[in-house]
Amino acid sequence: MSVDRRQFFTIGAGAAAGAMLPFDARAATKGPTRHVQQQDGGYATVPLEKDSWTLGVVQSRVIAVDAENPAKKRRENVQHMCDLIDYASGFSGKKDLLFFHEFPITGYNYKWTLSDARKVAIEIPGEETEILAKKAREHGSWLVFGSYVRDPDWPESLLSITTIMNDKGEIVDKHWKARNIKGVFFGFELFTTTIYDVLDRYVEMYGVDAVVPVTRTPLGNICTSSIQREPEYFRAMAMKGAEVVLRTASGGFTPLDIQATSMYNQIYTAIANNAASPNNGLYFEDAGGGGSAVYDPSGELMSKADTAFETLVAARIPIKDFRTRHRQPIVHSELVLPVYEAYRSKYPPSLFSAYQPQDINDSGRYLKDKSRWK
Repeated sequence: MSVDRRQFFTIGAGAAAGAMLPFDARAATKGPTRHVQQQDGGYATVPLEKDSWTLGVVQSRVIAVDAENPAKKRRENVQHMCDLIDYASGFSGKKDLLFFHEFPITGYNYKWTLSDARKVAIEIPGEETEILAKKAREHGSWLVFGSYVRDPDWPESLLSITTIMNDKGEIVDKHWKARNIKGVFFGFELFTTTIYDVLDRYVEMYGVDAVVPVTRTPLGNICTSSIQREPEYFRAMAMKGAEVVLRTASGGFTPLDIQATSMYNQIYTAIANNAASPNNGLYFEDAGGGGSAVYDPSGELMSKADTAFETLVAARIPIKDFRTRHRQPIVHSELVLPVYEAYRSKYPPSLFSAYQPQDINDSGRYLKDKSRWK
């Protein structure tokens, strides 16, 4: 029986415990049709390699790739990532995991159409991930980074994916962005395809367990996310066994939202925001930049970037000691489940299954009359 990447990391301590398989070696079969989740306060894990490890949050710039000549600038951006990986492992010592923001490879440009953005996007695996894999092996560091991505299984879509790469340079998981905000911009909407935008097909292809993915690694149970102000989603991660949640921001975030993720769920949470970003053509270089941070399971700040410059935020994660006492968050779900079951979100899921918008204005037109709220 073949085991896909989601199944492998959700089996827990069992036949697959402690093993690590490269992404290309795993079959593309559908994942679990139910959430892999215990009901006794515990959660699935694989054995730890280390009692504690050092997390490095890389606050780096955002430089948009030229859609007419994407390969050159992508290479430059990846080389800049490699330089920062070297710096992070320099005088301050090795970092076991280095965490970048959402767009260190492609950057972002609001003028891009879907066609432009797909030209700019990378494939996973691909040239860019191979370069980063070499650097991961050189320093013996795990890498977590976001990017716009093209996927042959989604030939009309632009994906925003956070990749988890181990210290051997193997891609062990890819997390889709869970949802985009809708109804908050004036006359336009985002056109990235998220899990929520194609929820029915996503579940059909990957299984329901992949909707809230938990990657069980020898460093601990890692979750990633590029969404903000969605406490229920992070609570669900914690219920499924998240121990370290790595969150990215693009152009700013609310520190309280990050702190609350740790405090309410008793887990480690890091936020990687972009640094000051030059030549963007829309705003001052430091607008929305800076503030990358790490919080401990009580919600206390462990480390923070006090500048918008490119910098490193580091914190030590005592994962073995943490795991001996950590349990799922205590939630009196029976009190609120009837309310959740009766609730309907403003926009229904799977809207992009019917039509894929071609740019931000087209997306605004398409979604204009799709709200379920009056």
